[in-house]
Amino acid sequence: MKKIVISFVVIAAFASLLTYAYDPDTLQDICIPVKDSKASVFVNGKICKDRDLVTADDFVYSGLHIPRNITSPLGTKISTVFVNQFPGLNTMGIAMSRVDFGPYGVNPPHEHPRASEILHVIEGTLYAGFILSNPEDPYEEHKMYSKILRKGDLFAFPKGLIHFQMNLEKTNAVAFASFSSQNPGVVTLASSLFGLEPLVLPELLANAFQLPKEEVVRLRSLPWIGNN
Repeated sequence: MKKIVISFVVIAAFASLLTYAYDPDTLQDICIPVKDSKASVFVNGKICKDRDLVTADDFVYSGLHIPRNITSPLGTKISTVFVNQFPGLNTMGIAMSRVDFGPYGVNPPHEHPRASEILHVIEGTLYAGFILSNPEDPYEEHKMYSKILRKGDLFAFPKGLIHFQMNLEKTNAVAFASFSSQNPGVVTLASSLFGLEPLVLPELLANAFQLPKEEVVRLRSLPWIGNN
């Protein structure tokens, strides 16, 4: 009996260690180690201000109520309030953004590699949804969850999954998004694949999207302008 108790204690202690043995989420896309400490930078978050120099103003961000000017061909404008715009968010693990939609404007399929998101519709009618990870069976269809949202509705997007929104009305719409990271990151699929430099091989994109190579070349020639 004594041996059983001791074994249980050892297993419990080991399990407890595993509970805390994890890597924290990174706040940058990449981080290459260097041997020379003088050539290195602080990697996960921002260097902290002296606490004696901190004021209440460091925890205030103003202006998110102001409507934005929409110039993107997507018909949307994203105003991010991440740690780079609002340093007071450093180490808090939260961020926000304002999304202004013109008539039938689109926030195209994208994902946030470091954060889950809650979207709150302030004005208008939006179509929103997200797509689950690839199914194990390659012949099985992907699963999507989508919904038409109206003023006051909230929609949750899981971390790292492709999601989107579209204004369904001929009038403007506004939404606010909250994130579970001070630096959620954004990867917009279309512009990332067709609008980057250096270019992805057209043969690869043609195969991946099952498109003629000529159509891939045409898509790459378009001006891929973002909405931020």
